[in-house]
Amino acid sequence: MITMSDSAKKELDAFFASHPEMEKSIRIYLAPGGCCGPRLTMALDKANDQDVTETLEEMVFCMARELAEQTGEMTLDVSYMGFTLTPEHPLENTGGGCSSCGGGCSGGCH
Repeated sequence: MITMSDSAKKELDAFFASHPEMEKSIRIYLAPGGCCGPRLTMALDKANDQDVTETLEEMVFCMARELAEQTGEMTLDVSYMGFTLTPEHPLENTGGGCSSCGGGCSGGCH
């Protein structure tokens, strides 16, 4: 389900080290993406019975089964804008384009 870069692991390890009271359970979900359509993002959350889960580096990643089927494998990395999740199967852009990103959404509109 997930391949995690060394830099993403380092950031998550640092976060959980500074918050030892938190469970290492991370939900991947689909968030509205404005003009560029939906995007994958993460939040602290526990898995439920309908989720697909994967334990990676002592962290449990969970996501809705339907979303996992839609995205396929994904890569978790970190950039100057925060964490990035790149799915094997790109998400459909349901946005209508906008003038602030030129309607192209090739990277500057998230």
